[in-house]
Amino acid sequence: MLTKNIVKQAKSIVEVQISAPWTDLESRWNETLTKLAGELELPGFRKGQVPISMAEQNLGSKFQEEFLKVVMPSLLIEALKGTDVVPIDYPRYQLVSFVKGGQLTFKAQVTGRPEVKVGNYKSIAVTRPVVKQIMDADVEKLVDDLFKRWKTRSSYVKTSDDNQPSGNVMSNPTGAGSMSFNQPASNTSASAMASADKPDDNFAKAVGAQSLVELKTKIKTDLENEAKYNNELDYEELILQEVEKMTICDAPEILVQDELNRMLVGLQRRVADMGLLLEDYLKGQNKTLEGLKTEWRGQAEKNVRMELGLAEIARNEKVEITDAELQAEIDKIQDGKMKAQFEAAEPRLHLKHSLRQIRTLDLLKTLVKNS
Repeated sequence: MLTKNIVKQAKSIVEVQISAPWTDLESRWNETLTKLAGELELPGFRKGQVPISMAEQNLGSKFQEEFLKVVMPSLLIEALKGTDVVPIDYPRYQLVSFVKGGQLTFKAQVTGRPEVKVGNYKSIAVTRPVVKQIMDADVEKLVDDLFKRWKTRSSYVKTSDDNQPSGNVMSNPTGAGSMSFNQPASNTSASAMASADKPDDNFAKAVGAQSLVELKTKIKTDLENEAKYNNELDYEELILQEVEKMTICDAPEILVQDELNRMLVGLQRRVADMGLLLEDYLKGQNKTLEGLKTEWRGQAEKNVRMELGLAEIARNEKVEITDAELQAEIDKIQDGKMKAQFEAAEPRLHLKHSLRQIRTLDLLKTLVKNS
């Protein structure tokens, strides 16, 4: 009969010592030996025809290693049944003692899902930030910046013999939000554009609008939509900060390290957008990767607590994402390669978790009191 001793340590580390008698191991020993013997080839014997006793002698310590790789995980699963320990990483095994015909004793160390306590999240009160007002000056600045870029670019546009532009060379000229101009370009020549002193209707038509007034209207609408979107993100961030403050848990080190790596990937992408390598960027900032991780650790721990707190609220409120809802979200993906990634179980689980967190945040927004 299997015996176990479970010891919970700091940072959600759990050490389990397990002992199993030979009577519980013999059948699995024989199954593993038969499997390996079937793959073995020896002089005078065809593959799969090597006698079991000869196979065991020939395999030696390699066989015991393979046996332990099979039996220790299965015994750990059995030992954790009926307990509150839910591993969130891969176990690390340490053999204590074992000989054929005798008792197997080993230790397994895992990071368990931490105990999470969240305060009265239904009493959260935050002040929704004021939406940024888009002024005419904001629009004028964006139009002027766009005009300067367009004027510089138009100086290099090759035109045909009749000096006609080849078409609309810019879409989404401001780079902001969802604005996109898809109207045909005007017949204004590139040289005429280059000689213009300030934005006018010809310039607006060249970037796809019907007039300068329409261009400014579209830009203002897009900036207002962007301001509303950013305002909603800021509001959600305030709510999540309150969730983090009222969440009590011992953040597992593996989750903190995962969050630090996620933050580094984000930095690497931003640096790449600047046309730099992360190594060069860090050198310019007189920083190192390890130094950056140390600097960010506090924020990473807060992010982990926030995620765990939100997940605990989801559990309390019975927030779930059905398989049909998950598949519907996957079906929205247009990129074939990206969509194919979700045929595997792990990406589907990650997406399901993300959707559950989003739905939980939406629920919180209905409960939050605006102060």
